[in-house]
Amino acid sequence: MRILITGSNGLLGQKIVRQLLNSKDAFLATSLGANRNNACPSDHYCAMDITNQADIERVMKEFQPSHVIHTAAMTNVDACELDPTTCESINVDAVRYLAHACQKIGVHFQMLSTDFVFDGEKGNYSEEDEPNPLSVYATSKVEGEKIVSSLANLSYSIVRTIIVYGTGQNLSRSNIVLWAKDALQKGQELTIIDDQFRAPTWADDLAWACIRICRLNEQGIFHIAGPETMSIFALVERIAKHYHLPMSQVKRTDSSTLNQPAVRPPKTGFDLSKAKNILGYRPKSLEETLDLV
Repeated sequence: MRILITGSNGLLGQKIVRQLLNSKDAFLATSLGANRNNACPSDHYCAMDITNQADIERVMKEFQPSHVIHTAAMTNVDACELDPTTCESINVDAVRYLAHACQKIGVHFQMLSTDFVFDGEKGNYSEEDEPNPLSVYATSKVEGEKIVSSLANLSYSIVRTIIVYGTGQNLSRSNIVLWAKDALQKGQELTIIDDQFRAPTWADDLAWACIRICRLNEQGIFHIAGPETMSIFALVERIAKHYHLPMSQVKRTDSSTLNQPAVRPPKTGFDLSKAKNILGYRPKSLEETLDLV
């Protein structure tokens, strides 16, 4: 395998880099701007603008990958709602450029997607369930998926995931587990919603699944997430319990009090049967990972 990674400065990108270094597979890490991952050797890194078609084709021609794992995206849901033009450029146009570049030279294209493609009325979604996006962000991901799945003769996989957490270097954004642990340790007053349910996903497990799909040359949609669906309040509660931190300063609330620009699905979570049966995916529980983040 020769894997080109987009978004290599992000959490998932960094985990993929680490695992490919360990397995000694050839890879090229790419992000916009400088390499912020100290664990990624400079000769394995190249700056690439995914919104620039010519830049993509230049890098692809130079590296000649067998697979592309596309982790880069605009993932701030409210920012997407407030700036749909930028969201479209990063989450839709870039997917089109990358997928077409892969189609042209016979490269497998893997796109990272989200549980937010669903409306959250059902929960425990399988790969066969019909998307019904509620926000600009979710719609952009559905549009990207459609581009990928409709291209003739494109070898592709779509990996949908949920709330990715873990530690990385020089990340531009934190994640809910690190944020909650830090706030609880500092004794900050927190107001946490209890009416949204998610299956938090350890970034290392997700990275393993992304690489595994490429290694097996599997096609189609895969749902990759943590093994348990819980409310955001229950997630914070379990983090507090694991680290022996008090919950006295944590208050419950519901989504209606937050006045967020983008609508979120109330309950997602995934049926992981396909990933377990085909990939041998065995995600760790929240508690198993908390001493590792």
